[in-house]
Amino acid sequence: MHTSLVIVGGGPAGMMAGLLFARAGVPVTVLEKHGDFLRDFRGDTVHPSTLELFRELELRERLLERPYNKVTHLSARIAGRIMRTADFTRLPVDSRFIALMPQWEFLDFIAKEAARYPDFSLRLNAEATELSRDGAGRIDGVILSDGTCVNARLVLAADGRRSVLRDAAALPIEDLGAPMDVFWFRLSKNQTDENQTMGVFEAGRLFVQIDRGDYWQCAYVFVKGQAEAVRARGLAAFRVEIALLLPVLAFAVNDLVSWDQIKLLTVALDRLTRWHAPGLLAIGDAAHAMSPVGGVGINLAVQDAVAAANILAGPMARGEDVDPLLASVQARRMLPTRVIQRMQKVAHDAIFSTLVRSDAKLVVPPWQIRLLDRFGFLRGLAARLVGLGIRREHIRST
Repeated sequence: MHTSLVIVGGGPAGMMAGLLFARAGVPVTVLEKHGDFLRDFRGDTVHPSTLELFRELELRERLLERPYNKVTHLSARIAGRIMRTADFTRLPVDSRFIALMPQWEFLDFIAKEAARYPDFSLRLNAEATELSRDGAGRIDGVILSDGTCVNARLVLAADGRRSVLRDAAALPIEDLGAPMDVFWFRLSKNQTDENQTMGVFEAGRLFVQIDRGDYWQCAYVFVKGQAEAVRARGLAAFRVEIALLLPVLAFAVNDLVSWDQIKLLTVALDRLTRWHAPGLLAIGDAAHAMSPVGGVGINLAVQDAVAAANILAGPMARGEDVDPLLASVQARRMLPTRVIQRMQKVAHDAIFSTLVRSDAKLVVPPWQIRLLDRFGFLRGLAARLVGLGIRREHIRST
């Protein structure tokens, strides 16, 4: 096979890039190793920055026909007190909320919109395992698990935080460290008029409950590497601990009858110091693995895809050599990556690494959180940072 652009990975970065490059007239093939998008416990926070991109594409209203829950404010229970932390209704954009949308719905929507363009192709059950190179050593495609070679003028590595392609290209990586891991699971709930997503921060315990309408998507945070120790205490003890922490879940915890229902998320915080090699560019989690803090991973990945299309799609459509432009994509996206990861690192070190210890003490909420709760304009600033980010991208590829 041969195409102008091959994108490895059908996640948010890969699918958004596929849509934008095809829209600009670049023949593009997206390779997704699974047979569909139906994988549970993937990030599902579509932030205002992403909603605004779809508004610019005149697709936002169609996107919001898919199932979602609207979140206009964020709050947390910290040391027994409900604290307000972010207010998205103050944002200076049209989309003043977070859409909690199952990722398979989000990806399926993009796939269907991209399929309207004749230059777009999506191949499922197509796992890229190696890079192919020409006689001069330049990357010129990928080799699939069945031995098929897909040649392309450019390879976009969007294959996630365990990227095979970035390893194959020997791209240098900096590990920033993450002190915790997470168990993800579902608990049933009754539908309510208002979204009740909340984080719970108590001494020695961190818990997040994301309101998905008729169920909670829950995150139980613990010290990195202690998954087996938590499991060793037994499922009954795990249920009791959650019920004591959140009495409202006392009956719902009985939904958990097997550890198979509880998925381990190994938290990573790292970034490539060089995102590119001749013939290849990494974006999204393949370029920078984000912590779950702030739920910003999807939205940074989408922003990467937009920046890549803005810089590369036009020249590719004209048949130009884009290798000299690959560094420009990294230069454009490195500042927001560094800023957000720095904030996540501070949160890890100052809050999470302290609270997940069994001997942790938390009598009153941290002063920073008390300020957010007291002053509305600070909650607006927090929402702007989380919801819109740094150096927000706009659709410029045509």
